[in-house]
Amino acid sequence: MKHHLVSRIAIGVLAVVMIIFGIHHFRYPENMLVYVPPYLPGGVIWVYVVGVAFILAGIALIINRFVSLAGYLLAALLFSFVLMVHWPNHRDSGNLEMRQMAFVNMLKDTALAAFAWYVAVNAKHQRLNTDD
Repeated sequence: MKHHLVSRIAIGVLAVVMIIFGIHHFRYPENMLVYVPPYLPGGVIWVYVVGVAFILAGIALIINRFVSLAGYLLAALLFSFVLMVHWPNHRDSGNLEMRQMAFVNMLKDTALAAFAWYVAVNAKHQRLNTDD
C-alpha cells in the first residue's frame, strides 16, 4: 500500500472522529456543559463553538483544503482542553473514578492533538506529493 494512501486513510479517520465529536456537541450539549470551566463566561455557547470547530476541522481534512490551518487550530484546541479542563479535573477531583476519567481524557486529547499537529506540519508535503 502506498504511503500517501495510508496517510489519507489515517487523516480521514481523524476527520470522521472529529465530525462525530462535533455532532455529539450539538445532540447532547447538556452532557458536554459539565466540561466547560466555570470561570469561562458563556456556558453552553462554548459547547456549540467547539462542536462547530470539530466539524469544520473534519470537513477541511476530508476535502483536503486548509489542512495545515485546520490541523494547527485543532491541535491548539485539544491541547487547551488538556490544560484547562482535563488536568484541573484530574487534579481537583476527590472521586477516584472522576480522576481516572479525566486522566484518560487527558491522554486521548493529547494523542489526538499530537496527530493533528503532525497532519498540520506535513500538509504541504502531502498536498505536493499526491502521486506517491
